Amino acid sequence: MDLGIIASATEENFRLAQLRGLDFVELLVNEGDDPGNFCSRIGQLQQWKEQYGIKFGSIGRWKSLRIDREGQLIEKELQICYQLIDAASNLGCPNFVSGCNYVEELSYFDNCSAAIRFFSKLIEYAVPKGVKVLTYNCRKVNFVNNPEVWKIVHGHLPELGIKFDPSHSRYFGGDYLKETLEWGHRFHHVHLKGSLLVDGCPVDDPPAGLDQTDWKSFLALLRAKGYTGGLSIEPHSKVWTGELEGKGIEFTIDYIKSLLLKE
Repeated sequence: MDLGIIASATEENFRLAQLRGLDFVELLVNEGDDPGNFCSRIGQLQQWKEQYGIKFGSIGRWKSLRIDREGQLIEKELQICYQLIDAASNLGCPNFVSGCNYVEELSYFDNCSAAIRFFSKLIEYAVPKGVKVLTYNCRKVNFVNNPEVWKIVHGHLPELGIKFDPSHSRYFGGDYLKETLEWGHRFHHVHLKGSLLVDGCPVDDPPAGLDQTDWKSFLALLRAKGYTGGLSIEPHSKVWTGELEGKGIEFTIDYIKSLLLKE
């Protein structure tokens, strides 16, 4: 398993990833970001990849509407996803991550059908380019986030993978170890984000290894499921900021490497 980090697309972040002994960076082009500007920088990103020896683990797009109120695919958003899949292919990035919104005016059946149509389009476009399409289990503008929906959407689309983050399962009453045991064969990318709950209430997202997640058991389950994808550190704490953020990242790197038996 490779170890990397979510980071903005700056040369300094590639330099830091190399300095910290990481394998890859993960890039996000979310709602509100400019996908055209991102795609225009492919040459520069490729140069930094080669200069610093840092790969691309995933390109993701969160918080965008993909389905309109009538249940139709939003063509503009579909084209943006195609652009980002092209970018992933050109950068040698194996994964494109996307969610799908729930439309309250539609039935659950119609929402699942719309999600299947959307992800089918992405898979049809991405697979010939050597890119896997993954859903994410974050709840932000996305309902394809738990085993009940996976049974329908992923059950219908065998080529559709999952980007998994144990914290989202913990925060919404799921069992992340059971989900990994049952669905780990579909995981192609994993986020390392700590989670801390007291009396059932979320408190903070401390660095992975300084939280309540059973990372030892989680990684052991990933190995048992044959997982060979990336582990992407996600600094997300409201407390561990500034100088503390860097120290937290370095702690997580050392901790996870010790579990992976890596120098």
